[in-house]
Amino acid sequence: MVLIVNGERQEVEATDVATLLRDLGFDGSFYAVAVNQEVVRRARWGEIRLAEGDSVEILTPRQGG
Repeated sequence: MVLIVNGERQEVEATDVATLLRDLGFDGSFYAVAVNQEVVRRARWGEIRLAEGDSVEILTPRQGG
């Protein structure tokens, strides 16, 4: 299926957020994820099903000022 991940079109096999993160190499739990502009709580990453054309934003915290 094709998703838009962080603004880029990607062909993926993952059907949920947790699997997508694992398949894309995002290890750990220091991420914020939004699907179609709605933030997904980490506790629900395995429950949220992805569909063709969904937009997924994966954000990492950064220190700055």
